[in-house]
Amino acid sequence: MAYRVIEGGVTAAKGFKAAGVEAAIKYNGRPDMAMVYSEEPCRVAGTFTKNVVKAAPVKWDMKLVESSGYVHAIVANSGIANACTGKEGMDICEETAGYTAKLLGIKKEEVLIGSTGVIGMQLPVDRLKKGIEKLSVSLTDTVKGGSDAERAIMTTDTVLKEAAVEVEIGGRTVTVGGMSKGSGMIHPNMCTMLAYITTDADISAEMLTEMVKSDVDDTYNMISVDGDTSTNDTCLVLANGLAGNPQIREKNEDYEALRQALHYVNETLAKKMAKDGEGATALFEVKVINAASREDARRLAKSVVSSSLCKAAIFGHDANFGRFLCALGYSGVSFDPDRLELYFESRAGRLLIYSNGVQSSYDEDFATKILSEDEVTVIADMKAGSESAVSWGCDLSFDYVKINADYRS
Repeated sequence: MAYRVIEGGVTAAKGFKAAGVEAAIKYNGRPDMAMVYSEEPCRVAGTFTKNVVKAAPVKWDMKLVESSGYVHAIVANSGIANACTGKEGMDICEETAGYTAKLLGIKKEEVLIGSTGVIGMQLPVDRLKKGIEKLSVSLTDTVKGGSDAERAIMTTDTVLKEAAVEVEIGGRTVTVGGMSKGSGMIHPNMCTMLAYITTDADISAEMLTEMVKSDVDDTYNMISVDGDTSTNDTCLVLANGLAGNPQIREKNEDYEALRQALHYVNETLAKKMAKDGEGATALFEVKVINAASREDARRLAKSVVSSSLCKAAIFGHDANFGRFLCALGYSGVSFDPDRLELYFESRAGRLLIYSNGVQSSYDEDFATKILSEDEVTVIADMKAGSESAVSWGCDLSFDYVKINADYRS
């Protein structure tokens, strides 16, 4: 492992500050506005929801990212998604960016916007501005600053989601840190998911974009809580170059070292979101091995982890292997069901559950014990090639319905 896991999140990299404050956007008594700020201008890359219905901040950010300019800050709120809000929603993004720019001494085109929460409500501009004022004087490069920002973008999340690593590149210590939120409406295709990653690496805009888009496919796009792709899904990566490493302009050893560090942060945040799914009691991991192609492996893994019946079986600790075979079978991938092997695995052990076209001889109590852990893996060995993929989700509990039935109240 070339990287070193360290404490922190978005403030771990050099030059980055963050803050989280209470602005009473929708609720009282909880932080609901966050800011991430870099002293130096940052190259930026991002991926966004493929839902046709896109929130105003997604449209704003997409324009800024596509312009290939530099950015300095991210301002995000929870409680209200600023989605399906028409021209007023876009005007609020511009006003938010403009006010932030004024207080920080930067340009409004250098301010990215994020929102998460209830769809259809308009954001209260007066509260946004007061929140921005509080954020601008609360910015700090401490671990707490990053955690405060993370806490402020949480909605139904129950745990903080942060990660950071260091890696040596060109004789310099490069840091990658990040935070994310997401618990429900998670089925990225790029949830109500937001992921903000910061790094002090010096990397060209072209290489950063390629690295981010490729890694998102193997991390955030491989998680599913409930099969719903949000209007607000956003992943942004900011790089300010303050580490002083030789600029990464091609796919070389330095590129690979940074890619591995970024992958660790993205995968860690993705798994934390999957495990913290609304009402979840277990992380549900699906590994597909020996598939004919990488795309086959990805489709098979995502099909199983997205299945409501498979998720319910995990919640019930029920070794109903037919549900997992069924989900593999309707994935759209052609394979020989008489060749594949299916395993259950957790800290309690590993068990072959299906092979040679029939149920294996196994101990039902041991299978239940394996499925009763808080992290459970289903392994499908396709016996068709050498490609693999991993997806992450969670079980489907009674509480998921309760949480979402009451979400707007």
